[in-house]
Amino acid sequence: MLATGAVLGDGVGSPLREDALVRLARTLRAGGYAFSTVTPATQARVNARVENAYASDLVGVFGWSRPFGPEAISGDTISAMRQANILETEGALYRSSVRFSSIGDLLFVHSAYPSTAADSVFFGPDTVRFVNLIHRRLAAFEEPPKRAVDIGCGAGPGGIVIARARPSTSVTNLDVNETALHFARINAAINGVSNVEAARSDILRNIGGDFDLIVSNPPYLIDPRMRAYRHGGGNYGEGLSLGVLKQAVPRLSANGALILYTGSAIRDGRDDFKTACLDFLGKCNTTFSYEELDPDVFGEELDTDAYGDVDRIAIVALTVNARGLS
Repeated sequence: MLATGAVLGDGVGSPLREDALVRLARTLRAGGYAFSTVTPATQARVNARVENAYASDLVGVFGWSRPFGPEAISGDTISAMRQANILETEGALYRSSVRFSSIGDLLFVHSAYPSTAADSVFFGPDTVRFVNLIHRRLAAFEEPPKRAVDIGCGAGPGGIVIARARPSTSVTNLDVNETALHFARINAAINGVSNVEAARSDILRNIGGDFDLIVSNPPYLIDPRMRAYRHGGGNYGEGLSLGVLKQAVPRLSANGALILYTGSAIRDGRDDFKTACLDFLGKCNTTFSYEELDPDVFGEELDTDAYGDVDRIAIVALTVNARGLS
């Protein structure tokens, strides 16, 4: 539960009032607000259009992260933003320091565009694909998982959709980013989910026990700025994903499952991440599936030095079932 008057950093240092932010989010949703967050490249292109220099409605303010004048939205909304400490000033203009994104009837608050701070909390098309993957895999459970965890939860959507779909499941959202954990707690409150908590952990190192369901959408790119939500380490961004796999499989319950959503750099037609996964899983008594969900994402990364010999970056899903795990 949120403490009244509690505050958190928004990634740029100003404190956010959690209770006021929850009230604002619920007011936006009740008024029909919805926004599907796009990739940063698409966001930049759309915002660069002359007619989009300034926001003229709530979607422009809270979705597209555009500056706006006081006449663009109601005075009550501006007052609510001020109470939540998300109202920034740029001369005579305002800007929201956070963003609101929707998936179905769920609404999530996270860092505003552009996500330049080291502790920014990202949300985008990957989030939607990840949530959809969880929904599909949950249908395969004969009984609701008793204990579930989302490793690298970010704004918390993975754990929240599990908790909402399976009210009897005890869910924990984990992240190393304290700002992400604060947003995850706020988003649980916004969406009325009480069976999920947030805790700090480097993968699973700070939390004990086994799990019936482990999900993860870790960072999978090479980021020179080393931003927590983006940098995966390794040769091509696969380092953290492999770390999740190696820590998660031994922590699955007898009938537990791991759902790992991540990216893989394809070079000369080779999926080296898949090879590494198969090498590890070949030593484990598990069943698993590996699926390419999208053959080509973040194509702009191929212009960077880190991906100079990469053909494409694919989105992949690895599902591991621990039935018979010894």
